[in-house]
Amino acid sequence: MTEYDAIVYDLDGTLVRLDVDWGDVAERCAAILRARGHDVSNADIWAMRELAAAEGLLDRVDDAIAEFERDGARSARRLALADELPHSIPVGVCSLNCAAACRIALELHGIDRHVDAVVGRDSHETVKPDPGPLVHAVEQLGAEPTSSLFVGDSDSDREAASAAGLDFRWVEDRV
Repeated sequence: MTEYDAIVYDLDGTLVRLDVDWGDVAERCAAILRARGHDVSNADIWAMRELAAAEGLLDRVDDAIAEFERDGARSARRLALADELPHSIPVGVCSLNCAAACRIALELHGIDRHVDAVVGRDSHETVKPDPGPLVHAVEQLGAEPTSSLFVGDSDSDREAASAAGLDFRWVEDRV
Protein backbone atom coordinates (compact mmCIF):
# COMPACT_ATOMS: atom_id res chain seq x y z
CA MET A 1 0.00 0.00 0.00
CA THR A 2 3.01 2.32 0.01
CA GLU A 3 2.07 3.57 -3.46
CA TYR A 4 -1.14 5.20 -2.12
CA ASP A 5 -1.89 7.88 0.44
CA ALA A 6 -5.40 6.51 1.15
CA ILE A 7 -7.65 3.61 0.31
CA VAL A 8 -11.44 3.69 0.09
CA TYR A 9 -13.61 0.58 0.03
CA ASP A 10 -17.14 0.00 -1.08
CA LEU A 11 -18.99 -1.75 1.77
CA ASP A 12 -21.54 -4.37 0.73
CA GLY A 13 -19.86 -7.13 -1.25
CA THR A 14 -16.41 -5.84 -0.39
CA LEU A 15 -15.80 -5.75 3.37
CA VAL A 16 -19.14 -7.24 4.48
CA ARG A 17 -22.30 -8.71 2.98
CA LEU A 18 -25.42 -7.03 4.33
CA ASP A 19 -28.26 -9.43 5.13
CA VAL A 20 -30.87 -7.60 3.03
CA ASP A 21 -33.62 -9.07 0.88
CA TRP A 22 -33.46 -6.51 -1.94
CA GLY A 23 -36.69 -7.90 -3.40
CA ASP A 24 -38.48 -6.87 -0.19
CA VAL A 25 -36.82 -3.46 -0.38
CA ALA A 26 -38.00 -3.00 -3.96
CA GLU A 27 -41.55 -4.00 -2.98
CA ARG A 28 -41.61 -1.47 -0.12
CA CYS A 29 -40.36 1.29 -2.45
CA ALA A 30 -42.90 0.29 -5.09
CA ALA A 31 -45.71 0.39 -2.53
CA ILE A 32 -44.80 3.97 -1.58
CA LEU A 33 -44.84 5.05 -5.22
CA ARG A 34 -47.96 3.05 -6.18
CA ALA A 35 -49.82 4.73 -3.30
CA ARG A 36 -49.22 8.00 -5.19
CA GLY A 37 -50.47 6.53 -8.49
CA HIS A 38 -47.14 5.66 -10.11
CA ASP A 39 -46.66 2.53 -12.21
CA VAL A 40 -43.30 1.09 -11.21
CA SER A 41 -43.83 -2.46 -12.41
CA ASN A 42 -40.61 -2.47 -14.48
CA ALA A 43 -38.47 -0.26 -12.24
CA ASP A 44 -35.54 -1.33 -10.10
CA ILE A 45 -34.74 0.35 -6.77
CA TRP A 46 -32.51 2.99 -8.37
CA ALA A 47 -35.14 3.91 -10.98
CA MET A 48 -37.70 4.16 -8.17
CA ARG A 49 -35.35 6.46 -6.23
CA GLU A 50 -35.08 8.72 -9.30
CA LEU A 51 -38.87 8.79 -9.68
CA ALA A 52 -39.27 9.44 -5.96
CA ALA A 53 -36.83 12.35 -6.18
CA ALA A 54 -38.77 13.86 -9.07
CA GLU A 55 -42.05 13.46 -7.17
CA GLY A 56 -40.87 14.79 -3.79
CA LEU A 57 -40.93 11.32 -2.22
CA LEU A 58 -37.22 10.61 -1.97
CA ASP A 59 -37.08 11.01 1.81
CA ARG A 60 -39.83 8.39 2.24
CA VAL A 61 -38.22 5.95 -0.18
CA ASP A 62 -34.73 6.43 1.26
CA ASP A 63 -36.07 6.01 4.80
CA ALA A 64 -37.63 2.69 3.77
CA ILE A 65 -34.40 1.50 2.11
CA ALA A 66 -32.33 2.60 5.12
CA GLU A 67 -34.56 0.65 7.50
CA PHE A 68 -33.84 -2.58 5.62
CA GLU A 69 -30.14 -1.72 5.38
CA ARG A 70 -29.77 -1.02 9.10
CA ASP A 71 -31.56 -4.28 9.94
CA GLY A 72 -29.40 -6.17 7.44
CA ALA A 73 -26.24 -4.60 8.82
CA ARG A 74 -26.96 -6.07 12.26
CA SER A 75 -26.47 -9.57 10.85
CA ALA A 76 -23.98 -8.78 8.06
CA ARG A 77 -21.32 -11.34 7.22
CA ARG A 78 -17.68 -10.31 7.36
CA LEU A 79 -15.90 -10.92 4.05
CA ALA A 80 -12.29 -12.00 3.54
CA LEU A 81 -11.02 -8.59 2.41
CA ALA A 82 -11.81 -7.16 5.85
CA ASP A 83 -9.09 -9.40 7.27
CA GLU A 84 -6.49 -7.30 5.44
CA LEU A 85 -7.22 -4.30 7.66
CA PRO A 86 -5.66 -2.29 9.18
CA HIS A 87 -3.45 -0.47 6.69
CA SER A 88 -0.70 1.99 7.45
CA ILE A 89 -2.57 4.67 5.49
CA PRO A 90 -6.02 6.24 6.08
CA VAL A 91 -8.99 4.06 5.13
CA GLY A 92 -12.51 5.08 4.16
CA VAL A 93 -15.77 3.54 3.06
CA CYS A 94 -17.91 4.95 0.25
CA SER A 95 -21.17 3.08 -0.17
CA LEU A 96 -24.58 3.23 -1.80
CA ASN A 97 -25.91 2.06 1.56
CA CYS A 98 -26.90 4.61 4.18
CA ALA A 99 -24.09 5.72 6.48
CA ALA A 100 -25.78 4.29 9.59
CA ALA A 101 -25.91 0.80 8.05
CA CYS A 102 -22.24 1.09 7.11
CA ARG A 103 -21.31 2.01 10.66
CA ILE A 104 -23.44 -0.76 12.16
CA ALA A 105 -21.83 -3.43 9.96
CA LEU A 106 -18.33 -2.07 10.55
CA GLU A 107 -18.88 -2.04 14.32
CA LEU A 108 -20.39 -5.53 14.30
CA HIS A 109 -17.12 -6.95 13.03
CA GLY A 110 -14.69 -4.57 14.75
CA ILE A 111 -13.72 -3.04 11.42
CA ASP A 112 -14.81 0.45 12.50
CA ARG A 113 -11.57 1.04 14.39
CA HIS A 114 -9.68 0.72 11.08
CA VAL A 115 -11.92 3.09 9.10
CA ASP A 116 -11.34 6.84 9.30
CA ALA A 117 -14.26 8.06 7.14
CA VAL A 118 -17.67 6.73 6.12
CA VAL A 119 -19.62 8.22 3.22
CA GLY A 120 -23.00 6.65 2.64
CA ARG A 121 -25.83 7.34 0.21
CA ASP A 122 -27.16 9.96 2.62
CA SER A 123 -23.79 11.68 3.20
CA HIS A 124 -23.62 13.47 -0.14
CA GLU A 125 -26.07 15.04 -2.58
CA THR A 126 -25.19 12.49 -5.28
CA VAL A 127 -24.58 8.73 -5.33
CA LYS A 128 -22.12 6.50 -7.15
CA PRO A 129 -21.31 6.28 -10.01
CA ASP A 130 -21.22 10.07 -9.68
CA PRO A 131 -17.67 10.82 -8.45
CA GLY A 132 -18.82 13.29 -5.75
CA PRO A 133 -19.22 10.85 -2.84
CA LEU A 134 -15.90 9.18 -3.55
CA VAL A 135 -14.07 12.52 -3.78
CA HIS A 136 -15.77 13.51 -0.51
CA ALA A 137 -14.47 10.35 1.18
CA VAL A 138 -10.93 10.97 -0.08
CA GLU A 139 -11.06 14.57 1.12
CA GLN A 140 -12.14 13.39 4.58
CA LEU A 141 -9.04 11.20 4.62
CA GLY A 142 -6.82 14.20 3.82
CA ALA A 143 -5.67 12.71 0.52
CA GLU A 144 -5.92 13.50 -3.18
CA PRO A 145 -7.85 11.31 -5.62
CA THR A 146 -4.77 10.83 -7.80
CA SER A 147 -2.89 9.25 -4.88
CA SER A 148 -5.81 7.09 -3.66
CA LEU A 149 -7.25 3.67 -4.43
CA PHE A 150 -10.90 2.58 -4.52
CA VAL A 151 -11.75 -1.11 -4.05
CA GLY A 152 -15.19 -2.24 -5.13
CA ASP A 153 -17.33 -4.98 -6.57
CA SER A 154 -19.50 -3.30 -9.20
CA ASP A 155 -19.35 -1.41 -12.47
CA SER A 156 -20.70 1.68 -10.68
CA ASP A 157 -17.71 1.46 -8.30
CA ARG A 158 -15.32 1.28 -11.25
CA GLU A 159 -17.08 4.16 -13.01
CA ALA A 160 -17.00 6.31 -9.87
CA ALA A 161 -13.27 5.70 -9.41
CA SER A 162 -12.53 6.54 -13.02
CA ALA A 163 -14.62 9.73 -12.91
CA ALA A 164 -13.02 10.79 -9.60
CA GLY A 165 -9.46 10.11 -10.75
CA LEU A 166 -8.75 7.22 -8.36
CA ASP A 167 -7.07 3.96 -9.21
CA PHE A 168 -9.53 1.06 -8.99
CA ARG A 169 -9.22 -2.58 -8.00
CA TRP A 170 -11.88 -5.23 -8.08
CA VAL A 171 -12.43 -6.87 -4.70
CA GLU A 172 -11.34 -10.20 -6.20
CA ASP A 173 -7.92 -8.75 -7.01
CA ARG A 174 -7.21 -8.23 -3.28
CA VAL A 175 -5.37 -5.20 -2.02
